[in-house]
Amino acid sequence: MNRKGAILNIVLIGLIIVSLVSIGGLSYLFRNERIKCEKLQAQVDELTAREKITEGKLEDSKKKVSELTLKLQETKDRIATITEDLDKEKSARQDVSKELEQVRADIEQQKSSRQDIENKLTLAQDDGRKLKERLKVIVQQKAELEDKIKKLESSASGVELGKVVVNSEVADPSKVKNAVEKNVNTPVVEPAKEQKKEDISQVKPLEGKVTVVNKEYNFAVISLGQKDGINIGDQFSVTREGKVIGEIKVEKVHESMSAAGFAAELKDLIKENDLVVQKVK
Repeated sequence: MNRKGAILNIVLIGLIIVSLVSIGGLSYLFRNERIKCEKLQAQVDELTAREKITEGKLEDSKKKVSELTLKLQETKDRIATITEDLDKEKSARQDVSKELEQVRADIEQQKSSRQDIENKLTLAQDDGRKLKERLKVIVQQKAELEDKIKKLESSASGVELGKVVVNSEVADPSKVKNAVEKNVNTPVVEPAKEQKKEDISQVKPLEGKVTVVNKEYNFAVISLGQKDGINIGDQFSVTREGKVIGEIKVEKVHESMSAAGFAAELKDLIKENDLVVQKVK
């Protein structure tokens, strides 16, 4: 009986020891687990804090993305507006360029018309000057002829020449002779012939200029025409700086200009503004 009690005590003691060892082991494990849990909790807290920070950064990023999206849209709208304005400006510049081209064309046309008018005015002034010079020469010749007739009348003793009409042309010696023969038998024709020779020698030949040279058909246009008394077949000497270059012959006559042909070897010698002098027949 005592032996069973001892065994039970031993078993109880063993159980108690095992229980104590188990409790110690469990306590050790629990403490380790608690330390691990605390470490895990710290890691969780750290992760939570990082998550909050990340969420804050994410919210900031979302705001920035939203702001950038709005700015991008505004920029696109501004680009579209600027592009539209540029297209309008480009179209306007094209219209202005076309208008400028038209204005330039009109200016060139006006310049050409003005140049033509100035050329015609110059020709008209030259023609007027030449007409005045011719009129002056004719008036002078008329005065000289009238003076010579007066001298002839005064030198013819008792001879009445009758009335002789004097105009721009030289008096016809035959008319003077007939007028004299009606009154006296003294011949006075010879003085009239001398007078005609003197007047002819005093007639200044017509002068003009070469305005156009056509080398293809060998003719030149000169600044003398019908109003200057030019006729088909009249011949002119072409001179430059006092040197004779060649001769030309009138083939066609207009009011204020004439066309005169020349030999083929002169086509490279005759130039515009060369002086032309009518050859006295």
